[in-house]
Amino acid sequence: MKGLLPALLISVLIAAPAKLRAQFDYSTNADGVTITITGYSGPPGAVMIPASINGLSVVNIGNYAFYGDTNITSVTISAGVTNIGDDAFQICLGLTNVTIPDSVASIGPDAFGDAALTSVSIPASVTNLGSFAFEGPRLAAFTVDSGNAFYSSVGGVLFDKSGFTLLKFPQGGVGSYSIPVGVTNIGTAAFFSCIGLTSVTIPGSVVSIGGAAFAYCGGLTNATIGDGVASIINAFPDCTNLGRIAIPASVKTIGPGGFEFCTGLTNVTISSGITNIQGGFTGCYSLASVYLSGNAPAADSSAFEYDTNVTIYYLPGAIGWSNTLGGAPALLWNPMIQTDDSSFGVRNNQFGFNITGTANIPIAVEACANLVNSVWIPLQTLRLTNGSFYFSEPFQANSSGRFYRISSP
Repeated sequence: MKGLLPALLISVLIAAPAKLRAQFDYSTNADGVTITITGYSGPPGAVMIPASINGLSVVNIGNYAFYGDTNITSVTISAGVTNIGDDAFQICLGLTNVTIPDSVASIGPDAFGDAALTSVSIPASVTNLGSFAFEGPRLAAFTVDSGNAFYSSVGGVLFDKSGFTLLKFPQGGVGSYSIPVGVTNIGTAAFFSCIGLTSVTIPGSVVSIGGAAFAYCGGLTNATIGDGVASIINAFPDCTNLGRIAIPASVKTIGPGGFEFCTGLTNVTISSGITNIQGGFTGCYSLASVYLSGNAPAADSSAFEYDTNVTIYYLPGAIGWSNTLGGAPALLWNPMIQTDDSSFGVRNNQFGFNITGTANIPIAVEACANLVNSVWIPLQTLRLTNGSFYFSEPFQANSSGRFYRISSP
């Protein structure tokens, strides 16, 4: 038996490389001493990417190397690998965990797209991260090594430190999120299909919102846009639960796909900076009121296409207006509280006044008790059906003061 032992050991040592070759397809790189893994045919479950095969160092995981392999559940990449190629692990639907060593410098576009990863740790060595590298429905958090000079993570959201560009919000993230002050750009598809996102606040430092940045965020009910963004194009399409939106004065253009098919959108307020609306609100079937505070912008027939219930309202003194905008009816919004007629004052222990203006415009009456620390309380929402309305409420005998205003509902 002792005489057979050396032969048995030799047999095992010879068989191991053969098995490794069977698991991984690879090509030899131009330098003749390193290789790129191009495919995998090994068993399901956990996979170890080796540091070398047949004496050649593994430095690359090639494009599409593991594409569509639904049987692997975890991947550990050995030190020495410097590049993970495009779509390398895309649609690996069972892949829940990946360990990336501190030798990887580049991760290609869609490298782990649609995998089942719930979290990702990016080492300090990564200097290049492709678009949609970790696109996936379960991803809930990014962790970035503090020594990474190119990327950082704030609240589980990944940022590019070069210009502070937001790269990707984990789809598994829920609730509200405030983009940190200092971020200047929101990247393409950064919040794409984040159905758990309910509210987002964009600070004034942000100057651009990338295409499809908030597309298909079906849970988004509130979005606050800071006064830095110049255009909104293909930014919020199909946000079906977004009910109201206020556009700041910095925005000059609302272009195709801006709020396209936001079917729950009912009310839009647009500040005076707007100059062009083209296809911005197509298919917003519930949209009823759009309030513009400035001059009439240019608008084509696609601006409010299919929005059969919408009316545009503009303010006195604004120029360029007619009775339509982009095919939608437009009305002068000019409610006035009449203080010099007999209706103004206390009658029958009620304080009241007439409100006049264009027939059928919607208004809200609000009141507060202190203009220094004003908290305006909505009292009544109505329409000036015949161009006038008498408002009244019980006289506030014990109040030191009562102030009223008219606003858009």
